[in-house]
Amino acid sequence: SCRAVREAVVADNAIYGVTTGFGGLANVRVSREEARGLQEGLFKFMNAGAGGFLPRDDVRAAMLFRCNSHLHGASGVRFEIIERVVAFLNAGAVPRVREFGSIGASGDLAPLAQIMGAVTGLAPHVDVEVGDDGEVAGCLEVLKQLGLEPLALEPKEGLAMVNGTSVMTGIAANCLHDFRRLLRLALGAHALFFQALRGTNQSFHPFIHQHKPHPGQRRVAEAMLGLLRGSHLSRDELGGEHADRGQQPIQDRYSLRCLAQYLGPVVDWMESAWAQVETEMNCANDNPLIDPESGQSFHGGNFFGMYVAVAMDQLRYFLGLVVKHLDVQIALLMAPEFSNGLAPSLIGNTARRTNMGLKGLQITGNSLTPLLTFLGASVADRFPTHAEQFNQNINSQGFNSANLARQALVIARHHVAISLLAGLQAVDLRCHALLGTYDAADGLSKGTAALYRALKSVLGRAPSRDRPYVWDDHDQVLEEDIERVARAIADDGGRLIASLEDVGL
Repeated sequence: SCRAVREAVVADNAIYGVTTGFGGLANVRVSREEARGLQEGLFKFMNAGAGGFLPRDDVRAAMLFRCNSHLHGASGVRFEIIERVVAFLNAGAVPRVREFGSIGASGDLAPLAQIMGAVTGLAPHVDVEVGDDGEVAGCLEVLKQLGLEPLALEPKEGLAMVNGTSVMTGIAANCLHDFRRLLRLALGAHALFFQALRGTNQSFHPFIHQHKPHPGQRRVAEAMLGLLRGSHLSRDELGGEHADRGQQPIQDRYSLRCLAQYLGPVVDWMESAWAQVETEMNCANDNPLIDPESGQSFHGGNFFGMYVAVAMDQLRYFLGLVVKHLDVQIALLMAPEFSNGLAPSLIGNTARRTNMGLKGLQITGNSLTPLLTFLGASVADRFPTHAEQFNQNINSQGFNSANLARQALVIARHHVAISLLAGLQAVDLRCHALLGTYDAADGLSKGTAALYRALKSVLGRAPSRDRPYVWDDHDQVLEEDIERVARAIADDGGRLIASLEDVGL
């Protein structure tokens, strides 16, 4: 495709962004003598990012996906440029990319201009973070360290490098990875809640879900059956029995009984979103595209990030649903009239009348839930209709949507941490009530006992037969425990995640 572009320039054929100006200035013809300068100028006028900087992992994902896009051979980019990006990746050299500046229409123009401007040396103002210790150097210095010189561009190469969805897709891929992990931990928290509340596994009986066979619903039901199997705390009623519960309803409240039906659509959406983002990772997404066989160029819009935008809008929406459900379950645990007799606010030492238990923990969780449901509002439909000389008069907002998704995941991570801590205290209290020990591992199912031990390990607490997680209020600082668990959740290879690796999600 590079040869086809060069031949078109020599023949003075009209190709957008090669022998014409960009965007609303595509009516301006550019001579063959000006073609190279046009490409290099992109890194000057797109030097307009704003705000802080994207996380390293998101930028690295963007760099990888940009290479993948160009490897289709339809972008008119020399292999040498792809090799440069790979050299940066292998050296742990990550350009610093501003968090604002893309409307997701003609791709991620400003963010990609910063990435590729650093790789080529055509944006000397861009700094590069080198290695895991956060050392920052100018891109020209990093190029020198890698034995590379600033690169002169061929016609179309600048446009091909900055015109695409790679940055929003990199963010989205990492967000979906984190979402799946949080959903798995949310199920672990629900399994702790079920056992603390003495819920029944009957709600997940295959007979029920065979008669409403949504794939996600069935997967959640199967996962919960596995997580509850062998528990001495929850009710085993898979044989169809309905044990008398005294003054309590004979069946669980909806947040327990309808869990599979509630979370099933979340699982089905997650798989659909993964498929869409995976397609976006593996496509050629710049414009124009060049057929290397015929030499023809095709003007189109593969740079338009609507699939990413919608997926990330929906991620935030579903994240709100997941967390609101957890918040409801915590409320049941805190109230003796709904918790089947657990102490109010899960107080450990009820003899000490000044103990208030996990009241503060619950309120912090309550404060996070409205933020998440607010962030669940869509941004893809709020695009400016006048962007860039009215040329980009529809735009995806994919970059903004993905950035908001990352922010929402940070909030959700803390709520899941709170949920796990509440579940930890609750199962300690329930196990003591039923089995006479505060070491809940003695009564929990095998699947949740592993999670329980991992949580205790993260908190630096050995399981105790004599005391629950929280005994007296002054024994621990809850906000420190929230942060410990939230950090463990963020740790991709951590003990918490490993404890639930067999959950089928």
